[in-house]
Amino acid sequence: MIKLLTIADGITLLNAMLGFLAVMLVYSGAYHLAASLIFLGLLADGLDGIIARRFGNGKLGEYLESLADMISLSVAPLMLFYITYFKNVILEPAQYYLLVGVLVFSLLCGLIRLSSFSLMKQKEYFHGLPTSASALFLVLMSYIVVEVWFVLPVIVVLSGAMLSPIRFPKPSMTMNLITAVLIVVVILFDGVYSQLAPLVLLGALCVYIIGGPLYLYQKKNRLVS
Repeated sequence: MIKLLTIADGITLLNAMLGFLAVMLVYSGAYHLAASLIFLGLLADGLDGIIARRFGNGKLGEYLESLADMISLSVAPLMLFYITYFKNVILEPAQYYLLVGVLVFSLLCGLIRLSSFSLMKQKEYFHGLPTSASALFLVLMSYIVVEVWFVLPVIVVLSGAMLSPIRFPKPSMTMNLITAVLIVVVILFDGVYSQLAPLVLLGALCVYIIGGPLYLYQKKNRLVS
């Protein structure tokens, strides 16, 4: 089995390890350190694709990536969000069950998306919102603790968008680099300048989620005309 692994698979395994460690840190109360590991997992998720395109992908690549992403981009961010808000908000029983229901819905949407990703893969765009975008939103909410009842509808929309036929552009190398820099800034300047770095990253994420499909729609119309 070890012989089936490639360099890219090693990065994918690192992604899974970071997600697992993040879950452990969430239970230990080290929320921002857990968030940092999830951010690093996001970077590893992007890096394994670059390495796979450069050096080739092994037979286990697509299967391994889906399993790793389930840990680092779905389970870990959802656990971080749950614990962060559970510790900061006094909930009635009905409200608690609603919170859990929304997070379970997001988990199932992520599971369906990741398991079908290889079947829906396109060269220039994603079918549905990438799981990484939803994960990024959940982690940022652990920094910017917005009123939970405003956040839950957004989680439902983002989870549904992961399974939608909406097309989202694949980020260019420049966009990936900018995102990586913003993530590193959030990690390094945690607690400095209040919430400025997370807010900037959240703004960039919103531009992608809203502007990405519009960009592809306009691009398609230009080609047709």
